[in-house]
Amino acid sequence: MSDPTMTESARIDLDYVRSRLRNDSAAALEWFRSNWRAHKLFRWGAAALAGGIVLLVAIWALLARDLPDAESLVGYETPLPTVVRGIDGEIVHSYARERRVQLLYADFPEKLIDAYLAAEDKTFFSHGGVDITGTLNAVLDYAMKFGSGERAVGGSTITQQVAKNLLLGDEYSVTRKLKEMILARRIEGVLSKQEILELYLNEIPLGRRSFGVQAAAQAYFDKDVDQLDLHEMAFLAILPKAPERYGRARNAELAIERRNFVLSQMEDNGFITAAEMRAAQAKPLGLVTERSERSVDAGYFLEEVRRQLLADFGETAEDGPNSVYAGGLWVRTSLDPALQEAARDSLRAGLLRYHGNRGWTGPIATLDMDKGNWAGQLQSSFIGVRYKNWRIGVVTSKSGDSAKVGFANGNEAPLISPPSSIRPGDVIAVQPSGSGFRVAVIPEVSGGFLAQSVQTGRILAMQGGFDFRLSDFNRATQAERQPGSTIKPFVYAAGLDHGMTPATEVPDQTFCYYQGANLGEKCFRNFGGESGGVHTMRWGLEQSRNLMTIHIAMETGMPEVVETFKKVGIGSYGAYPSFALGAGDTTVERMVGAYAALANHGRLNKPTVIDYVQDRRGKVIWRADKRRCEGCNMPKWDGQPMPRFGLKGEQVLDPRTSFQVVHMLEGVVTRGTATRLRDLDLPLFGKTGTTNGPTNAWFVGGTPEIVGGVYVGFDQPRNLGGYVQGGNTAAPIFKDFVLKTRDKWSDLPAIAPPGIRMVKIDRRSGKRVFGEVPSDEPQAAVIWEAFKPDTEPPPATRQDRIASLRDELLALLRRARSEQQGAREGQMEDFVEEQGGIY
Repeated sequence: MSDPTMTESARIDLDYVRSRLRNDSAAALEWFRSNWRAHKLFRWGAAALAGGIVLLVAIWALLARDLPDAESLVGYETPLPTVVRGIDGEIVHSYARERRVQLLYADFPEKLIDAYLAAEDKTFFSHGGVDITGTLNAVLDYAMKFGSGERAVGGSTITQQVAKNLLLGDEYSVTRKLKEMILARRIEGVLSKQEILELYLNEIPLGRRSFGVQAAAQAYFDKDVDQLDLHEMAFLAILPKAPERYGRARNAELAIERRNFVLSQMEDNGFITAAEMRAAQAKPLGLVTERSERSVDAGYFLEEVRRQLLADFGETAEDGPNSVYAGGLWVRTSLDPALQEAARDSLRAGLLRYHGNRGWTGPIATLDMDKGNWAGQLQSSFIGVRYKNWRIGVVTSKSGDSAKVGFANGNEAPLISPPSSIRPGDVIAVQPSGSGFRVAVIPEVSGGFLAQSVQTGRILAMQGGFDFRLSDFNRATQAERQPGSTIKPFVYAAGLDHGMTPATEVPDQTFCYYQGANLGEKCFRNFGGESGGVHTMRWGLEQSRNLMTIHIAMETGMPEVVETFKKVGIGSYGAYPSFALGAGDTTVERMVGAYAALANHGRLNKPTVIDYVQDRRGKVIWRADKRRCEGCNMPKWDGQPMPRFGLKGEQVLDPRTSFQVVHMLEGVVTRGTATRLRDLDLPLFGKTGTTNGPTNAWFVGGTPEIVGGVYVGFDQPRNLGGYVQGGNTAAPIFKDFVLKTRDKWSDLPAIAPPGIRMVKIDRRSGKRVFGEVPSDEPQAAVIWEAFKPDTEPPPATRQDRIASLRDELLALLRRARSEQQGAREGQMEDFVEEQGGIY
């Protein structure tokens, strides 16, 4: 039916076309019939052509039916490592099994793109995915090398390489090549040339575990792509052909030859001038052997972060889009690099100081030298150390007083003055000495250190041993140890909650109780054995008196005491008196968290190492602080007070009680068992602790802003030596930590919460004083003390002050005499066992 709107001229033209089509098709059909009947050869040729077409269609259908969907590349996301930032936002580490960095097309320098086009696909912007000329050359080369075992040239365009790398794999076969060509055509239909190049430059494998040009630029030149020189860009462009060959130092001449060819191709294509080509060709390769270190030495902290991320997001892409090793997460942590470095160095110094001149303690590990390839075994052990100029090696030979040490790179060197017990296969730490190396002793004793923000619970530093590369067991979070006297402040807190005050007088006398028919009577004694008199709670905590602590615990009730331990997160224990002296196991992390709650007016924060996690696009997908801020997103100010976040943490103690305990713990530093910290001139509070044997030496304390804790002990608990106490072994580590980071510590004192009354009292008797003014002298007779309302003590009399002074002097004399006797007889351990194993 003709269209009524069509003009007469157009109708005539259409009729003519139709007529010609009918006549021409009829003529062609008649020609085919006549030739089919008349010529046998024609019939064979036509049948072969038809069969070939059918065969090609069948092959195409067979290859194309199971091909990946090219549309999947439209939303393709490069597998990216997780990047970790510290508290200041600077990158401190990444979790990566491959080097990958994703850039946008606009981020790639133009000459870098030109170098890859010249080396790989100079007709990229003009072909439709397949370069016919290149393909024919590849087919000819394949035919010539067929059966020789030699791999033919690829002839693949950049688009084909994208298809191979992202969708097909690297199988070497004609079938894969045909699939690659089909996919390349499809990819050109769904992606622009710029998008294809962006995928290629981000995904191409370039050796040294690097994928993409940005990762390769860092791996080979320790530069970003925008810092590369022309000759470096040309070098990266030769790597897709054979990254393992061109990236090795022994093949430098071959790499320079290929690089210079790429530069000449760039000049032929008009990408660079002849002068630029010659200047670049004259340059050496300039490959770096080691990249600059960009990771903070915080193995224990970073492993804790990794463990939490794996639990929340999974490990690989199969576990979800935000996996640790493929999701490209950006993780903001609470790690303070300066505090971390100080924690590491202070703990190491303390462990080495304790080890002293004890000599070599044995190998770190042992290799089986009969298996051969000791260098490979050492390398695959991943044992390392990052301390001064120390290195990890293996004893490769020992003959008399001479020995050799070998390293993971295969080199060997003389071992100077080796210990007599050393044997081939022993993995040891060494340090340079003359023309060889000398054994460096890794202390057998270990310990853990942790520092935490009081107000937020954010862990600022964590050191779980001498070096994470030697042992990944985190003694700051995983080691269950007895805290000894560091638990006493929470016994005192329970007492304060049940009617006592810092001025309450408590007997410092032997305490015995009946445990039942099977166990009989149990008696507690002080460390050193001395006892006597009645003293204030403050004095008992400052001097770490076991008997006074037991009296307080039993008067308060052990169920209430262990409930206090549980509330502050130390642990869950039975209601037995020995737990009041620190017999129950806990960790440094829990003790630091409990002390931080004291400084935070009784609010306990869950310790965290991660602040928040962002996906690869910057969207926050996890946050540690889940508090809501009502009104923070109002479009405009409503005239009301500024919105504020609610308080963080859980209120587990009376704020007034917490302040009273902190105020007494300041006296521990001023005139108690931690006086070696007094010259730091900070508002420090804290408590030392020493346990059975002694097997553990502790200190936990800090300021109203930062709390830290440390213990020293053997992994398999054993006697540290009778002289060891928290005050002389653990407290110096904390002091060293503070000295190294003094600018991080505020001089602001603790702030009293509402409901606290500061009253002048006689320090020795605990009675109230009028008229006199407290001084800053450590042993001042009159001090300020914190009381809850209506609990202030009565006024002191002259007789009270004389009696209390006499009792204090007598107690000090008894203690000094007992300690001297114990030192002479070497019976410190007996005293500990007499008091139940804890002090």
